[in-house]
Amino acid sequence: MSLTDIGLAALFLFIAIAYASVGHAGASGYIAAMSLFGLAPTSIRPVALALNVLVASIGVWRFHRAGLIDWKRLLPFVLGSMPAAFLAARFLHSPALIKRVLAAVLLFAAIQLWRTASGAIRDDASARVPHPLLAGSAGALIGVVSGLTGTGGAIFLTPLLLFAHWAKTREASGLSVGFVLANSLAGLAGLNAAAITFPASMPIWFTAVAIGAFIGARLGTSKLPVPVLKRVLAIVLVIASGKLAFT
Repeated sequence: MSLTDIGLAALFLFIAIAYASVGHAGASGYIAAMSLFGLAPTSIRPVALALNVLVASIGVWRFHRAGLIDWKRLLPFVLGSMPAAFLAARFLHSPALIKRVLAAVLLFAAIQLWRTASGAIRDDASARVPHPLLAGSAGALIGVVSGLTGTGGAIFLTPLLLFAHWAKTREASGLSVGFVLANSLAGLAGLNAAAITFPASMPIWFTAVAIGAFIGARLGTSKLPVPVLKRVLAIVLVIASGKLAFT
């Protein structure tokens, strides 16, 4: 086992904790870390999606047990996103211009989340259920972005849920983690996961993100107050914005 493998495992652990605490799985963070350590580009996206599936599976279990996943509300988003994520992963490439536009949007979302963190109670009180067609359309658009970038889409869904007042903060985290699991599975299928050869270090990386996922999901479901969750999410979005802008 090399120092690179150990270093990535440590980074993956902390990334998984931060992302899982807000209902994300961390693909954008894993991609940034692997790029920093110089992993082969052909390995980065499938590894990130595989780690995403594990972290999101743990998150779904923990958020479901806490009663924070509204499956009926999640279904239209998933029905729209999964086919789009599969097709985008299979047939499309990620244009640099789209990445930079998305980076700007995420940075704006992070600033807004940070500014409104103290108003979480008022924000949560106005949450409403979106029309299924609107939710499905939003899911499809995010699914395309997920397929293009090799992420699960929570970095786009969670701000949308909060800014459109479609979910309370903890509910948004629960919906996002279910959305990530569905999109990550679809993305792996689009990349033809059966034909992918994963690095030999995958077991230790899986262990690291599994530990991080348990810790993060525990923090997100019960320990962190809503304003702190919003600030953690803002930091996550800044990280994702930087990754999209500079890679």
